[in-house]
Amino acid sequence: MSGANDLKGLSQEEVQERLQQYGYNELNEKEESWLHRLFKRFWGPIPWMIEAAAVLSALAHRWEDFTIIVILLFVNAFVDFYQESKALNAIAVLKKKLARKAVVLREDKWQEIDAKEIVPDDIVKIKIGDIVPADVILLEGADFLLVDQSALTGESLPVHKKAGDELYANAIIKQGEMIAKVTATAKNTYFGKTVGLVAKAQNEEVSHFQKMVLKVGNFLIILTLFMIAIIVYHGISTNQPTMELLIFALVLTISAIPVAMPAVLTVTMAIGAQSLAAKEAIVSRLAAIEEIAGMDVLCSDKTGTLTQNKMSLAEPYTADGFSSDDLMIYAAYASKEENQDPIEKPIFDYLHEKHLSSVLTTKKLKKFLPFDPVHKRTEGIYEDKNCEIIYTKGAPQVIIEQSDDKEFDKAAAYKAVEDFASKGFRTLGVAFRKCEEDVYHFVGLIPLFDPPREDSVEAIAEAKAKGVTVKMVTGDNLAVAKYIASLLNIGDNIEDIHTLKGESVEEYIYLSKVLSKAIAESMHPDASKDEIEEIVKKIMQKVQKELYNMPLPKGSVKKHESEIIALIEDANGFAQVFPEDKYFIVDELQKANHIVGMTGDGVNDAPALKKADCGIAVSGATDAARAAADIVLMSPGLTVIVDAIKQSRQIFERMKSYTIFRIAETIRVIIFMTLAIVVYDFYPITALMIIILALLNDIPIMTIAYDNTKLRESPVRWDMKEVFVLASWLGLAGVISSFMLFWILITYMQLPLAFVQSVFFAKLVIAGHGTIYNTRIDDWFWKRPWPSWTLFNATFFSRVAGTIIAVYGFGLMEPIGWEWGLGMWAYALTWFVFNDAVKMGVLRYYRKKYNEDII
Repeated sequence: MSGANDLKGLSQEEVQERLQQYGYNELNEKEESWLHRLFKRFWGPIPWMIEAAAVLSALAHRWEDFTIIVILLFVNAFVDFYQESKALNAIAVLKKKLARKAVVLREDKWQEIDAKEIVPDDIVKIKIGDIVPADVILLEGADFLLVDQSALTGESLPVHKKAGDELYANAIIKQGEMIAKVTATAKNTYFGKTVGLVAKAQNEEVSHFQKMVLKVGNFLIILTLFMIAIIVYHGISTNQPTMELLIFALVLTISAIPVAMPAVLTVTMAIGAQSLAAKEAIVSRLAAIEEIAGMDVLCSDKTGTLTQNKMSLAEPYTADGFSSDDLMIYAAYASKEENQDPIEKPIFDYLHEKHLSSVLTTKKLKKFLPFDPVHKRTEGIYEDKNCEIIYTKGAPQVIIEQSDDKEFDKAAAYKAVEDFASKGFRTLGVAFRKCEEDVYHFVGLIPLFDPPREDSVEAIAEAKAKGVTVKMVTGDNLAVAKYIASLLNIGDNIEDIHTLKGESVEEYIYLSKVLSKAIAESMHPDASKDEIEEIVKKIMQKVQKELYNMPLPKGSVKKHESEIIALIEDANGFAQVFPEDKYFIVDELQKANHIVGMTGDGVNDAPALKKADCGIAVSGATDAARAAADIVLMSPGLTVIVDAIKQSRQIFERMKSYTIFRIAETIRVIIFMTLAIVVYDFYPITALMIIILALLNDIPIMTIAYDNTKLRESPVRWDMKEVFVLASWLGLAGVISSFMLFWILITYMQLPLAFVQSVFFAKLVIAGHGTIYNTRIDDWFWKRPWPSWTLFNATFFSRVAGTIIAVYGFGLMEPIGWEWGLGMWAYALTWFVFNDAVKMGVLRYYRKKYNEDII
């Protein structure tokens, strides 16, 4: 098999030929046509009700009603269709920014390209954290890859793959790094063929907010149908015309059921997503925006999120006989510049600045072993005359322990490691060995420092001010974690996660020795696949047996779960965290009823990102982490997350305001109509008036998505009891105001019935949107934040339009003139102030009783 240096990669001409033949490496998802999406707006329970009302109107030859009903049907359909199209287009644009990348050898040069541009016969590099971009055959690299292909084959455990084995597209690399040749792309891959056989449906998870909206919708439908049943029963008892009764019942149902609710939700979420995208945060699940509003704990990665992820060198520690230049050259031999590893970059920068990089070309690389979590080091194996020379770098304890302690002062080296750690430095040990030597020659220690980002201190302080506890999560040792935490003002209570769990470092060392010994005794390089599986099975049995019989190390005390939860809640951060520990932290916090956000970047972070209420993939995250996350950050830092918290809480306020408004309005209209019909045996407004009211109400209310809202200083959650209590009282106040006016007009003033209906139309259209100004803030209506001009103009001009229709009639109703029109403005505004007093009284009583601060 050809070596790495013999591979040249495809030329641009060959790439273009294959693109013409095979197309791009992407599966074109079957998109729903615009015609089908539009048709759906006319299919379903609510559209059926509107369509039935139109048919009944036509049968009764009430063509004015028929015309308005059809207009209502089409306006609702097209507005919802337009808003959904806007949201889908916005999400499509945002997702383009998440296009996967791949490292490909083209014309003898490694380069990063979009994964969709990969073609058959391309030479690609795949490493830990990558999602395999196409079907490939492994050529060379590490002895094996550890691959998670559970999503493709159903295997629950990762499998080992070596040179000559095939890998399927969308498998996840858990360990190792190898070069591979592409054998199939797009629909020709194993995954592509599977997708072709099975219709793939993407069912987005339902958020807490969406569940609440469904509950509210069901409540309003049940209330409306109950009142309609009373009206129908009364109509039949009084021998009213059946056709007229059915039309009125259907139209009233349409006006009361929250037709605009899905559109309002979609618009508000989409606007929030676009706002966050402008700040370099891509929302992959719209409903996640609402989840952040209630987030009270954020577990944040240290590297790249709280720090700059730009390692800088400090004065190194070298063993006798070696210089700083020697140390950096040997470290570079154990690195790969094209990998752009943040830890290795300062080493190559040092060599370029010192004009020493040419030295690296004097030796021929035979094999490179990338870093893995078990061995905790990298190795470069080079040809050296008749044998090999191996350069290694990695965890200082590992390098020191594997080096000949007769050649250097071991105690001094460990002392240097401790000194570097106390200053917040990350240390790499460097060593080498020649030919068949059993031990390494220790060269020295490279201290690296990742300084905090300039905005981290301010962002953490702002998050704390908003009621969100920030906990730092890092794989660094305890000393480094405490040092960085002190610089960031996070707090000094930093826990070693394994000590907190009742484990100790000794346990992990012991288990590693057992595992290493089992592998050394059992593995054979020329074993078949079946033999390897049998060997792995034996290893696992041996490890489990040793672990079961292992005595608990001294100083390690198993803790009760409640004690662990309390310690996690009190901690400001966690050190020496492995990816599986992140899942543990999230799970324990959720058990204590916290809404948890978790940041991550690695493939092993995916379970924790999925488990968290809001998983956040940080800048530079692996494909697997980005696929599991709800939000993907395109720029480093914590500030974007703090912006998302603010944005989501404002969205929550708009949704809460709309929910209370919608419940109150339904109660106000449906109960008043029922009372008027049953008590006076008279329809206070006609079916045509109800339809016009629905048009004037539903369209302007969508502008609530642009309203100015109060920014809560604490995480927000739905208190449905308070929502229903407040909405019910506001609704009943509206019933009283309407019924009192109705009594005055019918009983006291004895006005003509057609005139009374027109007056009531004016009253309802003017007073309707007043409720949104009662519910938009939980304080007196004149206090800040004031309504946005978008909301104010939409609601004001719809009121004016309704008033003009009532004043002049236009053949649709009896004209009432400007005197009565302005009188209804005065009446509605008076009751609006009264309703605001009702709101404040209900809130004060409720919060005093239940000692709560927010809705």
